[in-house]
Amino acid sequence: MKKYQVVGIGNAVVDVIARAEDTFLDLMGIEKGIMQLVERERGETLYAAMQDRLQTPGGSVANTLAGLGNLGLRTAFIGRVHDDALGRFYAEAMEKDGTDFVNPPVEGGELPTSRSMIFVSPDGERSMNTYLGISAELSPADVPEEVAAEAELIFLEGYLFDKDKGKEAFLRAARTCRAAGGKAGIAISDPFCVERHRADFLRLIEEEMDYVIGNEAEIRSLFQNDDLEADLNAVAAICPLVVCTRSGDGVTIMRDGVRTDIAVEKVTPVDATGAGDQFAAGFLYGLATGADMALAGRMGCASAAEVISHIGPRPEANLQALFRQQGLIAD
Repeated sequence: MKKYQVVGIGNAVVDVIARAEDTFLDLMGIEKGIMQLVERERGETLYAAMQDRLQTPGGSVANTLAGLGNLGLRTAFIGRVHDDALGRFYAEAMEKDGTDFVNPPVEGGELPTSRSMIFVSPDGERSMNTYLGISAELSPADVPEEVAAEAELIFLEGYLFDKDKGKEAFLRAARTCRAAGGKAGIAISDPFCVERHRADFLRLIEEEMDYVIGNEAEIRSLFQNDDLEADLNAVAAICPLVVCTRSGDGVTIMRDGVRTDIAVEKVTPVDATGAGDQFAAGFLYGLATGADMALAGRMGCASAAEVISHIGPRPEANLQALFRQQGLIAD
């Protein structure tokens, strides 16, 4: 038995949340309701302006690991934080949630810990201003071979694919994991990242990945056939397991040429943040525990449905209890 069932690699971003009136957003030049990347000085200015800050550990794959920890799996996270207040908070919070944070906070004159300043308006709109900081500097040196080799599943965050050293870190992790008998996969994360690195993305999926998870826009971005069925078939031709989520239109899974479709009940989300991250958590739980694709897909949908029922990108309910209640796992 390996030490870890799932090891994730991703951006270690502290979500810093504060309530703000629309007049404050106008004063600070914050565009309402969208996510935008900001530079260090702008990030520090916005952080200092926040009142009654609530801080939580964030990042797409880290959110998935939080869901897997909620489900009782053995998990670890590979990511970079600085040895500052936010970085120490992030590392301690991940450990508290049951996920080993394997990279010690970096000391010295490095970039500060990544943070996303999220301003919540009275109408519930979220305006996100993300400073990527040190997390985007992940390199192969940050991937401990003893951790990657001890993973049954490696899960990579596509956002980190923008830099060459991020790509190299992915290769080191995937190859180490697979050489030791594990499986490697990626969350596509962002169709715009695919646009910037399509050839490299496709090479990674075809040559190094055992599974890929993405939403409809992300799957479509890989081959650009302007037809979802054609795009799904094209990705399935180069990767053994492809999972495509389509919000209220359900989920399609292609595994070794066998297609599985899972219907979902359409609901109006309280907050759609984290839906994809928690779908991945439920699905990877199924994959790690030997569930068939239909059951793993339903587990993913159940996890996503829980997280969109409340504010925030991480589960609040006990997912194991929820799975039992829905007959997804035995009592």
